Amino acid sequence: MLGGDNIDLALAHLAESRLKTNSKRLSAADLSHLLEQCRVAKERLLATDAPEQLKVTLLGGGSKLIGGTRSVSLSRKEVQNIALDGFFPLSKLTEFPDKKRSGVVEFGLPYAAEPAVSKHIAAFLKTHQQAAKEALGNENIVPDALLLNGGVFRSQPITQRTLDLISSWRNKAPTLLENQHPELSVAYGAVSYGIAREQKKIKIGGGASRSYFLLIGTEKEQRGVCILPRGSEEGNEIILGDRQFALHLGQPVSFHLVSLTGGKEYKAGDIVPINDDFHPLPPLAVAFDQEQSSDSKEVTVQLSVTLSEVGTLQIQCVAIEDTQQRWDVQFQVRKKTKAHFSKDLPENFPKAVAQINAIFGSKSKDINPKAVKSLRADLEKLLGLRNEWSSHLLRELFTALLEVRKNHRRSANHERVWLSLIGFCLRPGFGYQLDNWRVEQLWKTYSHNIQFVNETQNWSEWWTLWRRISGGLDTESQELIFNDLAKYLNPASARQGNTAKQSKQRGYDDMVRLSAVLERLPIAQKTQLGGWLLKRLQKASEPAQTWWAVGRVAARVPFHASTHFVVPPETAALWLQQILEVDWKKTPQAGFAATLISRMSGDRAREIDADVREQVIAKLKSSKAPSSWIEMVDSLKELNASEEKQIFGEALPPGLTLIDS
Repeated sequence: MLGGDNIDLALAHLAESRLKTNSKRLSAADLSHLLEQCRVAKERLLATDAPEQLKVTLLGGGSKLIGGTRSVSLSRKEVQNIALDGFFPLSKLTEFPDKKRSGVVEFGLPYAAEPAVSKHIAAFLKTHQQAAKEALGNENIVPDALLLNGGVFRSQPITQRTLDLISSWRNKAPTLLENQHPELSVAYGAVSYGIAREQKKIKIGGGASRSYFLLIGTEKEQRGVCILPRGSEEGNEIILGDRQFALHLGQPVSFHLVSLTGGKEYKAGDIVPINDDFHPLPPLAVAFDQEQSSDSKEVTVQLSVTLSEVGTLQIQCVAIEDTQQRWDVQFQVRKKTKAHFSKDLPENFPKAVAQINAIFGSKSKDINPKAVKSLRADLEKLLGLRNEWSSHLLRELFTALLEVRKNHRRSANHERVWLSLIGFCLRPGFGYQLDNWRVEQLWKTYSHNIQFVNETQNWSEWWTLWRRISGGLDTESQELIFNDLAKYLNPASARQGNTAKQSKQRGYDDMVRLSAVLERLPIAQKTQLGGWLLKRLQKASEPAQTWWAVGRVAARVPFHASTHFVVPPETAALWLQQILEVDWKKTPQAGFAATLISRMSGDRAREIDADVREQVIAKLKSSKAPSSWIEMVDSLKELNASEEKQIFGEALPPGLTLIDS
């Protein structure tokens, strides 16, 4: 919820519906300008001495700056209806936000699905009902007084509506506390807090609103150690001196926390049984560097716990033998996130690990070459079809494969099978607990390249591995890969020396597919890559799958990168002009590329011009393209599993889904 911004956006959409002609939506720049106009109009029309109506004006562009000017009127009544009935309705205390509705997305911001502030207030009061009851000693959860903060409450009608709302919930008007500048409340608070810290003046401390516990014991009998009692002040360090823990170094470990609101008072170090009253927090998995300590893989530690002013629960593992040795763990305790719970592994999992060790283990040098080639099939016999392996099973298999990585170069078959399996088990490189650590460990092998450089299939598996986990690679890693691929992809350098021969031998098609999914490349390199691929597509010898690559490079909706890595719509529109000249009936891959580039994102700052999108829709229809492609260009569409596979280039592991921004 962004307060008055939500109302401004609603008014901007109303004004846009009256301004636009031929069903054309405004550009992102025009909408931004209109939004500012509507903000000014809203503030005047919701004032005490508001006029009956006001005009909002949208200037033309370029040579049409004056002649292209358009204006529409917004009346006081309709603005008040939208602001009051839409955002501050007189709902009941038992009415809560509707979570099933889709929120508005503009300028990349996902607005709250439920616009009614009244319902959010009711939900907040319900969440803290028990705490209010304990504090006040009665069942009343509706406040006696209101202190209104935020610029939206400069409006007398909205202030009065809020008073009326609380009055309807308690049958008595609440006391309105004075605040002459509600829009400055947060700024005043920030400055006051800064002065309090700098000059050591008085500050108001809220303390921890919950007690926090570190889970110990088994799943059947879970217990928790209290590491931070409720009411603990921010910034104060608590050391659990009576409790010692064994910390594993050099391998990932998980910290599982739960919290408790209310209940009895606990002291740091208390061990309590865990029941349904405790709320799980997202587990944090980290790998502590063994080099920080002695050669031991395990060290005895005590816990030091501090709650920061910004809501971070910092845990330090302090070595008993040397208190200067500390390992940091941080939890974001004020952020609501669902915890991941692991499922049981298949009964034959130990046999599968034994099979991997039989092929790659230190004592398996004389293994039958046929057994190496058949490893994947043998694993499927034990665990079922690999496309049905769960995310948890895949990551556990990855661990087994990572442990034998030093032996994966014994033969060309060893290398090929290991590359294929470990990449498959880590795709898409993110989305599952500890994936960032796994990718970091696997990335260490990139600089070693492959051993059997004359084996085309090994090169193919090498590039496929990095394509599968590209989502977990940062910009620096993706740039390194791009630089290694550049001489084979650049039409100019690809003709020089023996590069063309090497390109074919080293799996050119897989290089193209890999380059297309490097979503965190800077815009300049993406633009360069797209230009190379389009130039290569002018030759009939270029594989049709390169069209898919162009579509991925210029896609409006990235899978794993943030939106500032998206190719600008102006560049994408230029590429579309070339794609539109291709016969999509003969080359449907070109039509699919256009679909990805024209796909609706919900953020008009990323979307191509409506005229170009209409051309794409018309050509998709005349080419008899699948209806799902047309839907992606025509409206916001949630992808199903088969569409995800087509765009992503491979099926995602069961249990992992891609979330559109």
